[in-house]
Amino acid sequence: MPLSEHEQRMLEQIESALYAEDPKFASSVRGGRLRTTSSRRRLQAAALFVLGLVLLVAGIALPVRPGGFPIISLIGFIVMFAAGVLLLLGGAKGASPGRGGASPGEPPGTGSSERAGGRGRPRRSGGFTERMEDRFRRRFEE
Repeated sequence: MPLSEHEQRMLEQIESALYAEDPKFASSVRGGRLRTTSSRRRLQAAALFVLGLVLLVAGIALPVRPGGFPIISLIGFIVMFAAGVLLLLGGAKGASPGRGGASPGEPPGTGSSERAGGRGRPRRSGGFTERMEDRFRRRFEE
């Protein structure tokens, strides 16, 4: 269910207040997401997956089984698992920290060109939690 315009504005206000209050935490939270992988990383992961699949099948087909356990198949499975991990987590290392050209310390949607015009909001007195509590009280008073 999509958010209403009022809810979207409230969410943007909370997000900008979070960035203003603690930009280091906000950028670390934003940086924790899984990112899209590059085509090169996908190709590497696919090749590694195919290699693991070949090892998995070869471990069953070949008579090499030390102690009666198909060790080659186990290695193939581990290689396939590593390919999946590479695909999911490997793209986060080289990806850019934000979207739309925003630097790590500023909220998404605010670029340096937007700041240059002097349209930034003046910072209000009081802490983040105090403002959120006031908004919460006003919401239920109305």
